[in-house]
Order: sequence, then structure tokens, then C-alpha cells
Amino acid sequence: MLEQIICHAARMRNRTRGRLTCPAVWRAPWGGGIRAPEHHSEANEALFTNVPGLRVVLPSSPARAYGLLLASIRDPDPVIFFEPKRIYRQYKEEVPDDGEALPLDVCFVLRDGSDVTLVTWGAQVKETLEAAEALAKEGISAEVIDVATLKPLDFDTIHESVRKTGRCVIVHEAPRTAGFGAEISARLAEHAMYDLVAPVERVTGYDTHIPLFRLEMKYLPSMERILSAVHKTMEVS
Repeated sequence: MLEQIICHAARMRNRTRGRLTCPAVWRAPWGGGIRAPEHHSEANEALFTNVPGLRVVLPSSPARAYGLLLASIRDPDPVIFFEPKRIYRQYKEEVPDDGEALPLDVCFVLRDGSDVTLVTWGAQVKETLEAAEALAKEGISAEVIDVATLKPLDFDTIHESVRKTGRCVIVHEAPRTAGFGAEISARLAEHAMYDLVAPVERVTGYDTHIPLFRLEMKYLPSMERILSAVHKTMEVS
């Protein structure tokens, strides 16, 4: 299936010079945190963000899953739609079946802030929002951005936030090396170097397979690790 997605579906528009498209959506459970075996817990979004012609979408709540899935189904090009397994059980909220889609290719600003930008996606939105609440009690104002569509990336929203705050912490559960957070960090280095007052921090999974059961939650970024990264950026003035 990977061969067909990468070498055929993703190339259809380019190969036919726009005459044909491939309106397909591949839904896939994603990520850890539910005590599944390690080969069902990968966060491998970076494998697909590297493929031209694919959209990569990763919702963070039932309402965003509904709206983004509708938009993905209506999109004329192929979409990889990762569903964080933790949010199957993490949230309960009313989602009207009203046929209203959410926009693709845009980040959602979930919380306004002025001191630091927290960028995340998927199930890690929960810990990131909790960290923002804890920071507010310390007098630190954190802006929280849910990337939602990783490819193509709405970098403008991230850049606009960093212009305001001067600091950025990126949170994701995929392994650190070549994770999608590295792409965001690289773009900030290229386009926002003079807006930053502190180095970009990343809070990520580790460069190993997700450990089974007892250590699984230690592998995933926690609120405490996010707070530690923010405090590190705040030390730089």
C-alpha cells in the first residue's frame, strides 16, 4: 500500500499535468498512550510529510476530527488522515452532524499569549494546553497553536505568533531526530531568526521504539517536560 500511495496516488496530479487527481483519504490510527503493543504506537507523520503531493492531517479533538475529515473527503487530492488513538477516549464532546467542514492547510490558535509560542498537534494538544494553564499561574502568557494540517504547513500563523512572543517550544510525540518539529524549527531559523530572543526548544519522544506499557507514558512528552522547556527559553532575555 505504501508503494501505491507514494509512487502513484501522490503523483497523479503532477504526472498528468493537472488533468487527473486522486481524491482518496487514508485513515490510520496513530500514536501511543493506550498501552497497545509497540508496533501499533508509532507517530510516523514525518514519513509522509516528506512526500510531494500528499496532504497530511492530524486532528486533536472529536470536533476537529469531524470537520477536518469532511474537508479531506471533499479535497481532490490524496490525504493521509492520522487519528490519534488517545483522543478516541480522551475527550467527550457534542459534535453536531451538520456537514460543516473545517479548513485544511491552516493552523488553529487555541489560546492567545504574548510570552512564548507552543506549537503542537494531535494528542499532545492536551498536555500543551495544560502546560499553558500552569504557566498562566506563574505569570507566563503562552500562545498555543494546533498545527492540524502538517502538509502543507501554515507557517505564516506560526511565524506571526513568534514575531509577537519571541520564543517557541515545539511539542510532538514522534522521535526527535528528523521529526516534523525539526522542519518547523528549520523554517523558524530561516525566516524568523531576528524575531527570536531564545533558541527554539523541542519536547519530543525519544529516538527509540516506544516502550511497552510501564514506560509508555514516560516516553510521551508530559506537561512537566513542556514546562521545563518553556522555563529554559524564559531564562534567555
